[in-house]
Amino acid sequence: MVTLLTNFWQTTGFANMTWQELVMLSVAGILLYLAIGKSFEPLLLVPIAFGMLLTNLPMSGVMEIGDTVLRAISPGAAGETARMLAEPTAEMLREGIPVEYYTQSPGGLINYFYRGNQLGIFPPLIFMGVGAMTDFGPLIANPRSIFLGAAAQFGIFFTFTGALLLGFTAQEASAIGIIGGADGPTAILVTAMMASHLLGPIAVAAYSYMALVPIIQPPIMYALTTKEERVIKMKQLRTVSKKEKILFPILVTVAVSLLLPAATPLVGMLMFGNLLKESAVTDRLSKTAQNELINIVTILLGISVGASAVADQFLRFETIQIIVLGVVAFAVGTATGVLLAKVMNKAMGGNAINPLIGSAGVSAVPMAARVSQSVGQKELPSNFLLMHAMGPNVAGVIGSAVAAGVLLSLF
Repeated sequence: MVTLLTNFWQTTGFANMTWQELVMLSVAGILLYLAIGKSFEPLLLVPIAFGMLLTNLPMSGVMEIGDTVLRAISPGAAGETARMLAEPTAEMLREGIPVEYYTQSPGGLINYFYRGNQLGIFPPLIFMGVGAMTDFGPLIANPRSIFLGAAAQFGIFFTFTGALLLGFTAQEASAIGIIGGADGPTAILVTAMMASHLLGPIAVAAYSYMALVPIIQPPIMYALTTKEERVIKMKQLRTVSKKEKILFPILVTVAVSLLLPAATPLVGMLMFGNLLKESAVTDRLSKTAQNELINIVTILLGISVGASAVADQFLRFETIQIIVLGVVAFAVGTATGVLLAKVMNKAMGGNAINPLIGSAGVSAVPMAARVSQSVGQKELPSNFLLMHAMGPNVAGVIGSAVAAGVLLSLF
């Protein structure tokens, strides 16, 4: 009986718990508290935190990789077995090498969800849902907003340079820098394609900073603007026609895809979702993209990203570097957006721009625009900046996808 009890104890998580896993469980608990107790981006942080909780419970096996055996079934393919094991399945099939699969161990459940990140499926689907919920009218009505969205992407390239100086490779630096766009799906796609071993810390950092937009941005906005600038009232935006709203996603897709083919999956799906919304003839598809689809994908993406934060991979010095660089990227992006808005305000003369909307150039939609509105109304309650801030905010979504395309093309 004692032997049976001892053997049973050895199979429990209690007997196999390490201090690293305890730390990660604590981190998961903190993220759950921020999401549930403080309402910091709960739709994202709850799945991420719970995935982190599951994967760091000893012996849970939720991210365990299954054991698969390949068996060549054509006489001429027998000698190719070693090469087949080292090459992608798609390459084998292209060369006409028939194989059979025998799965000895199915692997963990969340490991299969994680394939959606590894194969670059989930981020574009998220972008399609975002596009279906986005109104590009403020950007079309005020095209100058595109410059504010572009300026906020400076944080990406600033941090990319900093990461290179710290010894990260160009691919790793690209993945770290993209945190500055405050765009979780883009960060996941770039990291999965360029530095998959960093996906856990980068995804957690990106989504955490998106959730902390109301805390990170206001001090920077106040530091870089004067009272007189914060109370500037902007002119009413013009009405955008339906024709403009329909042509916009089509033209942007063509232009960006021809210039940066690597950005096509993100920009193309973003604009496709928007076209579903603006065409007014695909309401069922638009509503599905806005609700059921994006909700399902958010759950799968969030829980699988959280589950990638395994203790022995997450608790490293480079994780601290990534978190610090992520804050720098986000802060620089916010600051450059505000500073360019100040410059544009001086240059525009009578057509004034409130510099507070410059911080909305990061692509945390619509949180960054709401922060601009909140700070502006604290200074002048009758000032309504939300629609003006949505221009650079949606421009930032396009800008982060374009920046990702640039990095993917170069490295």
